[in-house]
Amino acid sequence: MKKITSKNVKKTVLFICKHNSARSQMAEGLLKSTHSDLYDVYSAGTDHGTLNQFAVKVLDEVKVDISMNQSKSLKEFEGVEFDYVVTVCGGEGESCPFFPGGKNYIHQSFEDPAVFDGDGDEIITVFRRVRDEIGEWIKETF
Repeated sequence: MKKITSKNVKKTVLFICKHNSARSQMAEGLLKSTHSDLYDVYSAGTDHGTLNQFAVKVLDEVKVDISMNQSKSLKEFEGVEFDYVVTVCGGEGESCPFFPGGKNYIHQSFEDPAVFDGDGDEIITVFRRVRDEIGEWIKETF
């Protein structure tokens, strides 16, 4: 199994969810913005989609730029070993993917803001709440 290594002996983290469009992207951006000195951070999904522009907007509000991120498939990381594999999905009726390359597995369920049905103001409110929940969880966990 290949291992992603860093010159500074950073721990490696892979956040995963279904589409790698919102939750895992926000988690990647938030952990990078607060602890890039300690962790090399990645994200992916089972069915990669398109980076959600609401996720980009709400992270920009807290000075985290993920606008150049791309949605990635777990297949891109096949054969790679990570110190931590973190699933951020698992809302009502939602199953989480499994990635076999983790030394440690963490699961923390967050609502998928991308499936919320409402007007623009309501959607952005849900994205902000999920962003803040992920941010608080990252502060407590990493």
